[in-house]
Amino acid sequence: MLEIKNLHAKVDGKEILKGVNLTIRDGEIHALMGTNGAGKSTLSNVIVGNPKYEVTEGTITFNGKDLLAMSPEERSHEGVFMSFQMPVEIPGVSMTNFMRAAVNARREALGQEPLKATDFLKLIRDTQKLVDIDKKLVSRSVNEGFSGGEKKRNEIFQMAMLQPTFCILDETDSGLDVDALRVVAEGFNRLRTEQTSALVITHYQRLLDYIRPDFIHVLLDGKIVKTAGAELAKEIEERGFDWIKE
Repeated sequence: MLEIKNLHAKVDGKEILKGVNLTIRDGEIHALMGTNGAGKSTLSNVIVGNPKYEVTEGTITFNGKDLLAMSPEERSHEGVFMSFQMPVEIPGVSMTNFMRAAVNARREALGQEPLKATDFLKLIRDTQKLVDIDKKLVSRSVNEGFSGGEKKRNEIFQMAMLQPTFCILDETDSGLDVDALRVVAEGFNRLRTEQTSALVITHYQRLLDYIRPDFIHVLLDGKIVKTAGAELAKEIEERGFDWIKE
């Protein structure tokens, strides 16, 4: 699904990624861990096409297509989705209208007819039940006045509505209490299929207790320096990252 080769990228003139190599196949969940400033969020932003980040070398292939040649909108239409660390508020724009525009834009890109109003409302109701989100949140402006946990649940709701094939969870666990973390993780797990994959960026083992990854990668100083199974996260929790640098 996703193949990254020798990826170098910089932001504000500073090189952050210094040769990242990563392959994620259909149905796989990969977790990315590392110290602050190692380049985890830079990698996620490069994948989704944030123009602030400049790729200076390397390639990203998504389902056989050159991802770097696509605009952020085209990447989204191809099935790439990112849940942000700090979801933004959009006052005056209702969740319903926001999601209808997003869903129909992707359908148009895929050559499908836009959903009729009745079909769209049914999709919203079904998705609310799937990810266990309060219907009152969907009737409000996008993230306006939401708590941290509500914003993260709303991100999972958006993911379910758009049905991407590749999801990035960029420190989704940040600022969540145990109950909110469980709800968000369970919502994400309900969306997993053999055709969908994900990159989960986190500092902590606790999220990975709910979202069980197939592989753990450690990113340090702009490079992936270690890859192992789920047991690696527990070792990092106990020992930190210093031993990996040795």
